Amino acid sequence: MQGPEAQDRVAMLVAGIREGRRAAVSQAITLVESSRPQHRLQARELLTALAEESGGADVVRVGISGVPGVGKSTFIEALGTRLTAAGHRVGVLAVDPSSVRTGGSVLGDKTRMGRLATDPDAFIRPSPSAGTLGGVARATVQAMAVLEAAGYDVVLVETVGVGQSEVTVAGMVDTFLFLTLARTGDQLQGIKKGILEIADVIAVNKADGDREQEARAAARDLAGALRMVRGKGEWAPPVVTCSGLEDVGVDDLWERVVAHRDHLGAEGLLSKRAEQQLDFTWAMVRDELDQRLRLSPGVREVRDEIRTAVLAGELPATVAADRLLAAYDADPR
Repeated sequence: MQGPEAQDRVAMLVAGIREGRRAAVSQAITLVESSRPQHRLQARELLTALAEESGGADVVRVGISGVPGVGKSTFIEALGTRLTAAGHRVGVLAVDPSSVRTGGSVLGDKTRMGRLATDPDAFIRPSPSAGTLGGVARATVQAMAVLEAAGYDVVLVETVGVGQSEVTVAGMVDTFLFLTLARTGDQLQGIKKGILEIADVIAVNKADGDREQEARAAARDLAGALRMVRGKGEWAPPVVTCSGLEDVGVDDLWERVVAHRDHLGAEGLLSKRAEQQLDFTWAMVRDELDQRLRLSPGVREVRDEIRTAVLAGELPATVAADRLLAAYDADPR
């Protein structure tokens, strides 16, 4: 149960978000990113109050990934400014695995999106430093709900092309866009098969100047590879070329995103989001259990001793895990 002061704070944030006030949106996202138990309780109340305003079928959720150096920030700025000019309100969030290791944020840096950062119809939020990729994902999904309740009808979720983060982002958006570069030789070099399986739209970026023809050739090669990966009757991800720097091909790419939503249809979109919510429910359970385990008095009492024994090779991991869980189970409830 929250005290009157905390309840008043939540009520003020809810009112500010519904009015679309940026300060309230920023404070609310800070709240949902927090791992402190009292903040989690407040975040739960906040999100419950905003549930009806978020997740509408008119909101477009797009994940954007690509290898480092592919030009994501330049592309997102070009796309975002075009969308705001067309009357949309755009939110940009980031899922950055490096923030888990370093405690810092690499993606979502406003200094790399100068025009969009100062656009009154855009909101950019760097990746949270949430301790685990699961924690980052939880904070990002909840930040999406805050943005949608505040009237942002396009939410772009950026991630770097490293491992599980791409699958994580694909599980929270309607359409997953993968940016790549033209490469000499084998155009599939460095592109994991798993990416081709989850991507809904693929774009060869930096298709400008003397790289334009090479980019078009790469797009043809990728389109051919996708025909071997995807089965008959499935959505065939279009492969296009674009240049975020010169703002070329961005409109065409967005039309492909819209076409993918049309392919899903209203029922398909609702079904996909419902499945994502179910997956997120279990992800939240795992994240909460991890948090409780870390805060457990019993675990804190034995963890240094167990850590030393494991590092010294004196204790197998299975036995160490059993002892930690036994210490947690012994906590008074």
